[in-house]
Amino acid sequence: MDFANHTDLDDLRLETLFLRHTWPYRHDGLTVRVRYSRGADFSGTCNYAARRILVNLGRHVRYPYLLGTQIARSRSNQTHWWREIYRLVIADSYQLALFVFLHEFYHYLVKAAGRNPRRKEAMCDRFAARALLDAYQARVLDSRGRPVARAKWDFQDLDQFVAAAPRIGRQRSLFGKPAGHEIPVTIRGGS
Repeated sequence: MDFANHTDLDDLRLETLFLRHTWPYRHDGLTVRVRYSRGADFSGTCNYAARRILVNLGRHVRYPYLLGTQIARSRSNQTHWWREIYRLVIADSYQLALFVFLHEFYHYLVKAAGRNPRRKEAMCDRFAARALLDAYQARVLDSRGRPVARAKWDFQDLDQFVAAAPRIGRQRSLFGKPAGHEIPVTIRGGS
């Protein structure tokens, strides 16, 4: 991954955070840039042709930050459909950057898997939210501020959906570097 950070966040910490959550998918040839937004709380872009992800963070954002997501199940009647906004409690700017990166990275994986990348916002939000809950115990709240059970929003097999995306051939550590291989050793001799 070609990574560059143009914010005040620690470069190594941020890159390590991103790499930790890309496993087991290939990311060589992917360019990732983190920078400050021009006014929005945050935004992200995935350019498939250029293999580039942009993560934009607002300098003005205060934490904890309640990030509105599309992870709730959609509901419908005969004339229209809707989805409740569930809010993810983001503890700091590293978690916000990670959420935006993972959302865009899932867009990238969908395209790399040969799937139609249109209308996948909810899946991308679920992919990012799942990582924040698993690794950082983030909380999800409904529109009234009540905790939401994970089963209410984590109902898709997101890994299976992008199973055709290129994966890393050998086992890797959590931080994106190849894990060492076991070498059989025979110890001879003795007392």
